[in-house]
Amino acid sequence: MTPQTRAEQSAAAMWKTDTASQNLGMVIQSIAPGKATLSMPVTGNMLNGHGICHGGYIFTLADSAFAFACNTYNQLVVAQQNQITYLAPGKSDETLTATAVEQSKTGRSGIYDVTVTGEDGRIIALFRGLSRTIKGQHFEEEMTP
Repeated sequence: MTPQTRAEQSAAAMWKTDTASQNLGMVIQSIAPGKATLSMPVTGNMLNGHGICHGGYIFTLADSAFAFACNTYNQLVVAQQNQITYLAPGKSDETLTATAVEQSKTGRSGIYDVTVTGEDGRIIALFRGLSRTIKGQHFEEEMTP
């Protein structure tokens, strides 16, 4: 199996039960080993008291992209720590895009950076996720050392 096929099958297996991301209207735009891009429309239900996208929704989009990126190797991986810095507001009725890229993967630990952008390309937020591999696979596959 190629690394790309493994990444796609892992994402498909995760997506089947990821009702949180699905219910927020997220779409997987691309998947590759150690990388994922997801998008999400900002709806009226996601606006805070300032009329901009609530930070929790932006965090959730970034966290979902992080999750799909670090789970591309058909190993179960969970978040160990996350942080986010907000740089610009998400606007009503625009689609936000989160692009996650693996920076390091050593043993059971990984570091992933996620950039959330608006439709016009402005950077909305920068997110860093630390991952931890646990026992299990997304689908049955003989793993080679």
